[in-house]
Amino acid sequence: MTLSSTPALRAPHATVPSAARTVRIGVDIGGTKIEAVAIDQDCTVLHTVRRSTGFGNEALLSSLFGVLDVLRGAETLADCTVSGLGIGIPGTVNTETGYVANAVNVGVAGLDLGSLVEAEHGLPVTMENDVNAAAIGAHYLLADSDASGSSAYLNLGTGLAAGYVSNGVVVRGTSGAAGEIGHLPLGMRGEECPCGQKGCLELIASGSGIARQWKGPGQWPAVSLFDAALDGDPVAKVVQQRFFEGAATAIRILGLTYDPASIYIGGGLNALGAPLLRGIQLELARFCAPSPFLSGLALGDRVRLVPPGLSIGSVGAAIVAD
Repeated sequence: MTLSSTPALRAPHATVPSAARTVRIGVDIGGTKIEAVAIDQDCTVLHTVRRSTGFGNEALLSSLFGVLDVLRGAETLADCTVSGLGIGIPGTVNTETGYVANAVNVGVAGLDLGSLVEAEHGLPVTMENDVNAAAIGAHYLLADSDASGSSAYLNLGTGLAAGYVSNGVVVRGTSGAAGEIGHLPLGMRGEECPCGQKGCLELIASGSGIARQWKGPGQWPAVSLFDAALDGDPVAKVVQQRFFEGAATAIRILGLTYDPASIYIGGGLNALGAPLLRGIQLELARFCAPSPFLSGLALGDRVRLVPPGLSIGSVGAAIVAD
């Protein structure tokens, strides 16, 4: 299946009864949870299962197989035939062989995941980087009637990365590194990044970047930071402004590199909601003020938050399933 031939998606909703039909399964593997969905030929979500993610090769496989067993055993899908399975996972993904490397958030240094899942479930498996899968899902769920066009996806989570969809197809690059803009040394500061460079954008415009700079109360540093900045804490306001500047820089990079019709923002920090979008748009306006060229692009008008709870990662993985 080519992405350009995929029918327009309808957003996921409550489980619906299934008649005899063919479905595709998509799995989004994250650092804390695995989400699996089944979608029909109209790309309607029929059933969803979520479980905690195991850490390390064996635990990951156990949790993944468990989720798939529960999903495939659902009464909703009893009369369905599964045509393919797509899996999105963080790390370096060889989309030809299904081999995954450097998936540090789930404790996987190297694993022939695609072949192992194929052997266990007897289905053709398509592997994809999790951000690319989310980019595809966001594009097809949110692009209204223009699913064949272009869009960019900015993932603001523990790290910072992006995906780009052109003519309905994700752009991976020669080595799969397309979209790794978090490791551009544009962070305006000189700290060392885990990637080995200094001053990477991810150091200021990500959840881990906020956590390094802000030691406020609560479980979620970003939430604490935004609350403190709203209360007028001077240190919080500086860190927050730096974050907005970095995120807006990422938007400019995507806009000037790809010129997409829409730029979607997702990831864990997306839960910050309207204050996140407003801060980024204000920073984009500040960048644009002295530049008629940049102002004419109206990048701020192209930015949209992915709605909370929208399963872009798992749906995107299902879309790419053969």
